[in-house]
Amino acid sequence: MSFFNRLRGKRKRRVVVIGLDGTPYTFVQRALELGRMPNFARMLGEGTFKRMNSVHPCVSSVAWSCYMTGKNPAKHGIYGFIDRKPGTYDTTIPTSRTMRSETLWEILSRAGKRVIVMNVPVTYPPRQVNGILISGFLSPKVEKAVYPPTEVGTLKRLGYIIDADPWAARESKDKALAEVNAALDSRVRALLHYMDNEEWDFLQCHVMETDRLYHFLWEQMDTDDPVYAPRFWEVIARIDQMLGEVYDRLDEHTTLIVMSDHGFCTLKYEVYVNYWLAQKGWLTLPENPPQRLKLADVGPHSLAYSLDPGRVFINLRGREPAGRVAPGAEYEVLRDEIAAAALEDMRDPETGAPMIAHVFRREELYHGPLLDQAADLILVSVDGYDLKGAMGKETLTFKGDELVGMHTYDDAMLWVQGQAIAAEGFCVTDVMPTVLRLMDVPIPDDVDGRVLI
Repeated sequence: MSFFNRLRGKRKRRVVVIGLDGTPYTFVQRALELGRMPNFARMLGEGTFKRMNSVHPCVSSVAWSCYMTGKNPAKHGIYGFIDRKPGTYDTTIPTSRTMRSETLWEILSRAGKRVIVMNVPVTYPPRQVNGILISGFLSPKVEKAVYPPTEVGTLKRLGYIIDADPWAARESKDKALAEVNAALDSRVRALLHYMDNEEWDFLQCHVMETDRLYHFLWEQMDTDDPVYAPRFWEVIARIDQMLGEVYDRLDEHTTLIVMSDHGFCTLKYEVYVNYWLAQKGWLTLPENPPQRLKLADVGPHSLAYSLDPGRVFINLRGREPAGRVAPGAEYEVLRDEIAAAALEDMRDPETGAPMIAHVFRREELYHGPLLDQAADLILVSVDGYDLKGAMGKETLTFKGDELVGMHTYDDAMLWVQGQAIAAEGFCVTDVMPTVLRLMDVPIPDDVDGRVLI
């Protein structure tokens, strides 16, 4: 091959990433064995399909932030769907304004690559890129979700839906399926439109509909419910069809990646950590609490409190407005006491089995300039027990009919077309530098992830 042709080949190196939010590796294996994903089955021989770890906590806002930056939360600043405002008991929902690191698509844009990014969590409000960015589920409406704004008209013509309405979905399983199918259809229309009609070097489409489907209907699939399991699998068939449509559009210069950010399992119980902290005497709440308790109602004698999912904060003197626990030895003793008690005392009310698998101190998971924003302890549940930070609950556990699936840490998945992956035990943070390597773009020095190919 001539030098000119080698250069031209390099210029054409492109990557497509399809994110199937929350889709477990073991579930895809099961779907393949059942013949439910024939398109993905024909793709698998051309690449490597492996199980991948998520991050702690394994929620989409954190996991996709780690993916898009290649960094741990102490460098990008996003630790949950809800975070504390430093120095207060107020909470905030992290957005792209919270993101303290450059993202994959911003790095590619700076390198002269044209990007199209659709629906990835924590991209609202849309930041400027060399190309098109359509924000994800926090966007209030399409008009505010798009960079450049000139693309709003195209999305409206396509009938684009930002996200399935989770509140409508809570009303019934039928409404959940209707919401998921409508949003998925609009996502596929937009994806194929941009693939076919725009110039791009990197294209990413995030399918949030899988996460919505799993939350509302995972148990019905898992138990082979005669009414809803077939309709669950119909959605999976549409996703498999989408993968085939994307795959069949690619040329030899383009690498397709299919990935998820965490796994899923059937929910046994929601577990209310603040109820447990109160029972242990570490959290006090007002004697006459308001109807809707919030973090700011933490009593003046509290030693600890929790935010979703299983993040425990010490009421630390000098950090919290009414902090009681002295930094140093007192702080460390209390952390040790709470960690040990969580592992021993938090047990399934029916079986007596432990509900907590591990407790991490923040410095065991995170490193970077924003470490002081992290929770002091991160509780990791046994699969099936969904740790919640709700205030004012009157029982430790609860199981309802609406939400029947929950996230898991060690069952995300990754397929990379045309590449061998020898590594085991890797995580979502490693995908970002792998994409940069595929596209011959230098990897920033402060990235935590490793190249997998």
